[in-house]
Order: sequence, then C-alpha cells, then structure tokens
Amino acid sequence: MPPVIGAITVSNLSISTIIPLFIIGIFFAIFGFTLNDYIDIELDRHCKDLSQRPLVKGTISKKKCMIIMIICLIFGWMTMVLCFYKNQTSFFLGLFFLILANILIVIYDIYGKKILGSDFIFAVAETLFFLFGAFITLKNGAFFIFTWVGAVLIFTQMLYENAVSGGLKDADHDYFKNVNNLATKFGVKVTQDKKLIIPLRFKAFGMGIHLFSAPFVFIPFLFYEIPYEPWQILLLIFFVLLALFLNFIMLSITQFNRRKLRRLIVMHLFVRYSIVPIMFFSIIGYFYMGILILFPLLWYVFFSFIMNEKLFEPKI
Repeated sequence: MPPVIGAITVSNLSISTIIPLFIIGIFFAIFGFTLNDYIDIELDRHCKDLSQRPLVKGTISKKKCMIIMIICLIFGWMTMVLCFYKNQTSFFLGLFFLILANILIVIYDIYGKKILGSDFIFAVAETLFFLFGAFITLKNGAFFIFTWVGAVLIFTQMLYENAVSGGLKDADHDYFKNVNNLATKFGVKVTQDKKLIIPLRFKAFGMGIHLFSAPFVFIPFLFYEIPYEPWQILLLIFFVLLALFLNFIMLSITQFNRRKLRRLIVMHLFVRYSIVPIMFFSIIGYFYMGILILFPLLWYVFFSFIMNEKLFEPKI
C-alpha cells in the first residue's frame, strides 16, 4: 500500500494509476518477505511457532523460493516501466527511490539480524517506496503537505512495527540466537519460565515513536488551513489515543504469549493504518476513505480464510 498512498497524497485518484501501483506493491512485498524467509530459514527452525513455514517445513524448496523472488522482481519492474514511464524528472526521481528502496530491503533481509539498528534501514526503504508512488505519479510538479506528513507517518509506523512489535514477537528466539537488533540490545528477552522482560528504556523507545509521530497527524489542519470536518478531527484523536493504548498494553505484557502478541500487533497495525485515510478525507472523500480503511481488513480476512488460518494469528 505505500506507493498507492503516496500517489493519493499528490491527489492522483485515477484507477489506471492506483491499480498498477497496487500490483507493483504486491510484487515487491512478496519479493521482500520471501527473501526474508529464505535468509532466516535456519533461524526459524529454532522457533516452534515458525516451524510450519513452507521453507522450514520443506513444502517449498529453496530453488522454487528463488524462482518466486525473481519472477516477482521482474514483473514488478515491468509493470512500473510499462505503466508509468515518461521522460520527466519526476519519473526518474521515482525510479531512483524505487531502486534505492530495493537495495535497502535486500541489505535488510540479508544483514538485518547482524546490523544494530537495521530497523531504520527497513523503515527508510518503506518510506522511499511511498515516495516512489508520489513522484512517479506527480503531475503539476508540486507536493502537497500530506506527502511529507505521510512520509513521516510511514517511517515511524514501519520503525515501530519492525523494531518494537517485531522485537517483542521474536524475543523468545532472538535473544538466545544473539540476534543483533534494538530489542535484544535494550535487554528484551524471554526467560525459561516464559516471562517477558521488557526494560524501561525499550518501553520509552516504543512510546517515544508514537508520541513523536502523533502531532504530525494534525499538522496539515493546524498550520496549512486544510479543510476538515469536526467528526474527522474527533475520529483522528480517537484513533491516535487507541494506538497509544494498544502500544501501552503491548509494552506492559509480562508473560510471553506469541498469539496474544500477534493479536495486539494486528489490531495496532490496522488502527495506525486507518489514521491516514481519515486524514486524507478532504482530498479523497467518503468513498475512497472507506475503501482504504476496509480493504486491508477484508484482504486479511479473505486470505486467512483461503489459507485456513485463524484470524488475528498471522504467521508473521
């Protein structure tokens, strides 16, 4: 979704633009997550909850996994060139951001468990992917304030989901495998009796990301005279507070329970994501706001059913 949201921030709501960007997002998401599974296969063998992943279980071979990655990478780039090529500066800037995002994702997938602070690399990559969507569809040469605010929100959300949510979710095996990430560096670990140790400094880091990003939600309305509805501001306040509450609950867990953490992560992700469409109401209207809020949830429910998985217990 990042490139789609990027296009929306520059007021590009054309279906002929949104659909190709969504398809590109699918191809590159599959590439990134498949590469991550490919690199982490040995690490995942040590975690009981991850033992049913296709690569770990052996239902998909490494060779087929590599073929999937190559196909997605090729088709992602082909779709981008065929649908968006134009001899304009904005296209080549978008192309540059996409190339850089791909490079950073590969670096993260291969070396992420070894480089301290690699969560920032992932967050920057997703932000560049978002800016790719904005630049590649830019028409009048000027950015809207929502583009820059959106970039900050995408960065902070990806940083939180990877460093905080991911750090807590994988704490049971990252600590014992000496994975060099922010969670283990801050002292997050799971004891033999399944107690989850979350030091105060890690809690401060997690809450700090939220408290830093929250004011950006209201900047367009406070300082740039963007039109808004009273219900819109009230709804934004509610979702911001709900995200903070879910964050507090997650950081207050004392007993490691992967299923409970997964439920909280998914709920938090949907709440944070819903903030952006509500912000964009003045440029997208009720219809597109509803689609952007409901589509990810319906997508998740549909594919959970297809893959015979329990809701709110994704294999992440």
